[in-house]
Amino acid sequence: MDIQPVSPERLAASVIAVPPLCRDQGLALDPAENRLLIRHLEQGGVRTLLYGGNANLYNMAPSEYPALLDLLEAEAGPDTLVIPSAGPFFGSMMDQAAILRDRSFPTAMILPTLFPATHSGVQEAVRLFVQRAGIPVVLYLKEERYLSPAAAAELFAEGLVSWIKYAVVREDPAQDDYLEELCDRVDPAYIVSGIGEQPAAVHTQQFHLVSFTSGCVCVAPGSSMDMLAALRNGDTPAAETIRTLFEELERLRNTHGPIPVLHHAVAEAGIAATGPILPLLDVLAQELVETIGPVARRLLQEESSRAAARAAGAAANG
Repeated sequence: MDIQPVSPERLAASVIAVPPLCRDQGLALDPAENRLLIRHLEQGGVRTLLYGGNANLYNMAPSEYPALLDLLEAEAGPDTLVIPSAGPFFGSMMDQAAILRDRSFPTAMILPTLFPATHSGVQEAVRLFVQRAGIPVVLYLKEERYLSPAAAAELFAEGLVSWIKYAVVREDPAQDDYLEELCDRVDPAYIVSGIGEQPAAVHTQQFHLVSFTSGCVCVAPGSSMDMLAALRNGDTPAAETIRTLFEELERLRNTHGPIPVLHHAVAEAGIAATGPILPLLDVLAQELVETIGPVARRLLQEESSRAAARAAGAAANG
């Protein structure tokens, strides 16, 4: 596992995968299946893994947290940055901070919640978490009401924030006064687009965000990494072509729930057995799973075709 402090260069080097957690039929963590998913991501070139909402850490027992950290430390490759999450509530957050203090993770994300919370209360929680954990945090801005740009910038200026995941959904991502103000107050080299491939081009090109997070990358990591490379190179047509590959699965996630759809997509594509979903969420109806499966498998097949084309091109040029 990569334990170096997170830099803008490190953020720019990889799509930030937000994977599900694989569990067995008794709801326990499944090391073997999580290993398969991690290897699939690493083989596609992904070198940053963020375990948060898609891993359903909101509903994880605090007593399971050390086992989760053990699993992530053991299974990640030496060049892979792994970021666990903590919270969302203050009590669990602080207990987890004490555990993280004795580990090697260079940062951790605080899961956001709107109730009961205030801007100044969230700021104080971040300060106390960093003091106890001894590491800076990832700020996850999912709702404008969670933290104002000024409040987020104040925490960043205090050296408490490693980077910011920006995930406020807009009908038109190009029209975003909140993000514009945030980028005026915090260097965009420390802000990551947090809503997958669909708004990534606007966020990286118009607002100059450094990279993007993705759940669908868990199915097609190489394709998502190709999109990031195209965006870095200013090749908008290539990035747009790749973006459309993820559109169908992302539409299902938006319609039926991003966490459960991704959970089933990884399993239906044959990448790893994700198992049952930890309550308070639940597995989806079988007829919906039968809709998700073909979409996930088509995306994985497209991933394989693109990988084969890259290999053929490299052989021809070699």
